[in-house]
Amino acid sequence: MPKALLLYNPVAGRFPIQPFIHTADRALVEYGWQVEVVETRSGKHATEMSRRAAESGLDVVFASGGDGTISQVASGLIGTDTALGVLPSGTANVWARELGLSVFNWARWWVLRDNVRLLAESPACPIDVGLCNGLPFIMWAGMGLDAMTIHRIEPRVRLEKFFTVPEYAAATLLNAAQWRGVTMRLWADGHEVRGHYMLAVVNNIRHYMGGLANLSPDACLDDGLLDLWLFAGDSLADVLRHAFDLWAGRHVDSRAVQRIPVREVRFDAIQPFAVQADGEPIAMLEQATVTVQPRALKVLIPPKAHDLLSHPPQKIHVPN
Repeated sequence: MPKALLLYNPVAGRFPIQPFIHTADRALVEYGWQVEVVETRSGKHATEMSRRAAESGLDVVFASGGDGTISQVASGLIGTDTALGVLPSGTANVWARELGLSVFNWARWWVLRDNVRLLAESPACPIDVGLCNGLPFIMWAGMGLDAMTIHRIEPRVRLEKFFTVPEYAAATLLNAAQWRGVTMRLWADGHEVRGHYMLAVVNNIRHYMGGLANLSPDACLDDGLLDLWLFAGDSLADVLRHAFDLWAGRHVDSRAVQRIPVREVRFDAIQPFAVQADGEPIAMLEQATVTVQPRALKVLIPPKAHDLLSHPPQKIHVPN
């Protein structure tokens, strides 16, 4: 009988999941799993509980929450044989959008059971993990404007989460109107690049901007590479142009945007810049290093998301 830990964040998302978490628990038991359900108390608690689960030899840690919760749980599973299963119940849920998973809310409570059914028959696939100054991420690390916005709006109370898109847009515009970008030197796999940028993003997934934009149309989760995107500019007009180009998918051909596949990139700026990883604020830094750990985390990937993989899934996880 496969064993799993079900971690859920009681403060994630617009709607508390606690009254419905038993739906996922019962569904897993029906599929033949032995399950322990634990409510997370903090991000550090989520990471520690997932690490303990891996040390105990559990097959899967199912994480119910938003992108921050998913990243925190993933941090405790890196380099282990215990897989991550995602039951999205957060606000933006970009990782869930990437995998094509439905998101829980009170009007669609049954998606918990649907996602359990889908993941219970999905293979555990190894994916790449990024490290930003040693801190792991599975989606992206951002330097500059997006990180400034996240530093401004996080953490948020539940009521604010009902206005995520307008709040994010307003905070971004306010920052862009007051900020003129940063001059950087960076080394992408040893090759020096210089410029003045409003934003630099190192990503492992395709979606960005809360899932509203497709930043890297051809990104793979397990190819051992990250995509470095550099958005040049020094004004609000440049930011607006980049935003519209991202929504329309025109950024890939823009002369003001560079894409560089990398395994390691080092940033060095003449002034401190904001940094975020997986939508969580990190710090104000003058230097940052981002590297990739190839195929370091096992994740249950639904069949409809297998086009995100460069290596074919090898084994379907079916409970005994």
